[in-house]
Amino acid sequence: MNIHIMACRRHKSLVCLSVCLAVWAWSVSVSAAAVKGETGVGELSVSEIEEQLQECPLVQALSEHKVATNPATSTLTSQIFAFLFPGSPAVNALLATLYISGPPNFLLALCPPNIDPSSLSIMVAFAVGGLLGDTLFHLLPEIFLGEDEHDKVKFVMVEPNKNLLLGVAIMVGFVTFVAMDKSLRIATGGEGGHDHSHSYSHEKVEPAAKASGALLNGSKDTIRSRKQANGAAATGNKGEKDVEKEISASVKLGGYLNLIADFTHNITDGLAMSSSFYASPTIGATTTVAVFFHEIPHEVGDFALLIQSGFSKRAAMSAQFVTALGALLGTCIGIAIQEYGGNSASADIQGPGLFGTSLRWGDMLLPFTAGTFLYVGTVAVIPELLETGPEKGKELWKTLTQFAAMFVGAGIMLVISWS
Repeated sequence: MNIHIMACRRHKSLVCLSVCLAVWAWSVSVSAAAVKGETGVGELSVSEIEEQLQECPLVQALSEHKVATNPATSTLTSQIFAFLFPGSPAVNALLATLYISGPPNFLLALCPPNIDPSSLSIMVAFAVGGLLGDTLFHLLPEIFLGEDEHDKVKFVMVEPNKNLLLGVAIMVGFVTFVAMDKSLRIATGGEGGHDHSHSYSHEKVEPAAKASGALLNGSKDTIRSRKQANGAAATGNKGEKDVEKEISASVKLGGYLNLIADFTHNITDGLAMSSSFYASPTIGATTTVAVFFHEIPHEVGDFALLIQSGFSKRAAMSAQFVTALGALLGTCIGIAIQEYGGNSASADIQGPGLFGTSLRWGDMLLPFTAGTFLYVGTVAVIPELLETGPEKGKELWKTLTQFAAMFVGAGIMLVISWS
């Protein structure tokens, strides 16, 4: 009997000990989870959060469904892009800069010196469609939502302050070009900024010889009249040379200011190359196509302006080659910012970002580029496309062809995005 009672007491003691151990283990696990939730989650980077989300069974099932319903296909455009851009983001950005700067400058050798910039309106409209298409179909979705991946689903973590900073960067890019254009208009006396029309006013001043000729006809003394005519003609020719010299200096100043603006503009193109390729290969390739479409009429228009400013064909080509180095400089600056400033996708960068958000300095280049593209595609070019002449039928046909060219340029960007 006593043995049975002792066994029961020992059994009850073991049960109580087991319950105590279980409660203690549960409390420790809860405390650890709470500590981890308080300190660990807030320190995770965006890439680390994405990695842990991909371990969720539901997310894995969604990724498998996405791959099954959308099998990967290698399109012709993707093969071409893979061939043209086979390296790292930095290498691809440098290659893209060579693509957008080299061929347009070599094409200048085929352009006649007396080319009219207004004849490029169809090509300019095509370039506008490409720039706006790249901005609206590629850059802005990439800026706010990120790049899609074929083999897995992705989730967007909404940060209101992050979106505000991205919007500020877009506005800074837009206002930067407004300030540059305004400064050039002030420097040239309000005769126009760095646009595609290059519509500087080169009005000829009528010489004073006509007035002297009228005095000559009214004179009765032939000898005296000849002396007066010769003196008046000499005075008129001198005045005409002075006026031409003054106009030439003004036009020459406009040509040099345009070179400065072109150099600055090419720097932003280089920044666009670097920021887009560090965002994703697809964004980089499509941005390269859009900038290339834009550079051809841009370079030809600047070439025509330099010829009008008194440059020889060889000197104008040399000047355009020098300004093309601005794109290489901008690309190198962008690569340095991306490599040393980092971006939100960098897994090796810890700590808070700009103003407490997940953004890094490298993330601000792409929205800045979008702002510059919006300015170039609208304010800098649309006024030229809105210009009309007195012949209604001719202008209507010209307008239809411009809109068609614009839709073709935007359509190319849409097709690339869709595939």
